[in-house]
Amino acid sequence: MFSHAEGKIELLTGNEIVVRAALAAGANAFFGYPITPTTEILQGWAQEAKDNKGLIYLQTEDEPAAGFGLLGAALGGKKAWTTTAGAGHLLMQDAVVVAEAMRIPFVAYIGQRGGPSTGTVIYSQQELSIARDGGNGEGFRMVLGPSNLQELYELMIKSFDIAWRYRLPVFVLGDGYLSKMTGEVELKKSATTCPAKPIVQNGKKVVNLRNCYSLEDEIATVIKEELKDFGKIAKEIEMSEALNCSDAEVVVFAWGTVGSAAREAVRKLRKEGKKVGLFRPITLKPFGATRAKQAVRKAHSILIAESAFGKFGRLVTESLFGLEGLKVERLYKPAEGILSEEIEDRLRGMLDGA
Repeated sequence: MFSHAEGKIELLTGNEIVVRAALAAGANAFFGYPITPTTEILQGWAQEAKDNKGLIYLQTEDEPAAGFGLLGAALGGKKAWTTTAGAGHLLMQDAVVVAEAMRIPFVAYIGQRGGPSTGTVIYSQQELSIARDGGNGEGFRMVLGPSNLQELYELMIKSFDIAWRYRLPVFVLGDGYLSKMTGEVELKKSATTCPAKPIVQNGKKVVNLRNCYSLEDEIATVIKEELKDFGKIAKEIEMSEALNCSDAEVVVFAWGTVGSAAREAVRKLRKEGKKVGLFRPITLKPFGATRAKQAVRKAHSILIAESAFGKFGRLVTESLFGLEGLKVERLYKPAEGILSEEIEDRLRGMLDGA
């Protein structure tokens, strides 16, 4: 059984950390279907629920059932959540779109795995696009991208606060490496997260949430209002890391575990006096375009590194649209890990060829 002591350092796997963070955030209901590399999260929560009768655990028949079970529990006032990966992430999008339309809190940890189809069960960064914009809605959801185990713990806790504070879906976009690796994490005493309260019948009045429209202009009006609200929320939660960018001639753009490798490469080159920097978005949605432009104001080139073929790269180039004279190089390795040495070598080449 997991120990719940806070404020001390423990040696844990990423999947164990996800469970710890959910408990620290006050989660009390879980719906899920086993899928590698996140199955240990289900096992961990099931053990917790066995020993704590105040917790709910339901292994559903599939991922859509898990998603809609989460929505039902959230409507009734439970702080519910789920986890999935790969094909399960795709199957859960219908429930996420309903959560967007009806403003229902929804938290999911995603352990990305490579495609096509079921593909590899190990690692990738190929699920970024579906996390950001999956389904037939406008993508009114938040996506957080931790780069190490400590950040995983802290962002998982934050995801529950965002979801219940703003009543929006939140994805914490991890990967197979982050889920399976073991390392030290400080279980800090977390700030109080937004409490969960019944939404459809809160004891005072019955609330009807609309999810069906007959007229085009009617739904367009609703979407425009949601867009305004989403824009305000985005400004409040946007997060990024800009490392040594103030005088950088070359800036590497990376996120998640690749961002961690890029950080090591930049620090090593900086010790040699090389003017390189890192821009790492922590919120992949919203994506900090203004901060990204500030990070490259002295740069002549950027390197985009990701374990996919341009899903992150398209976000970067779109955010930097309008900047002239900026050379772009790419280190794309779909479903493969990227070492700090690889990033370092590419950065050296870009500096030497300037």
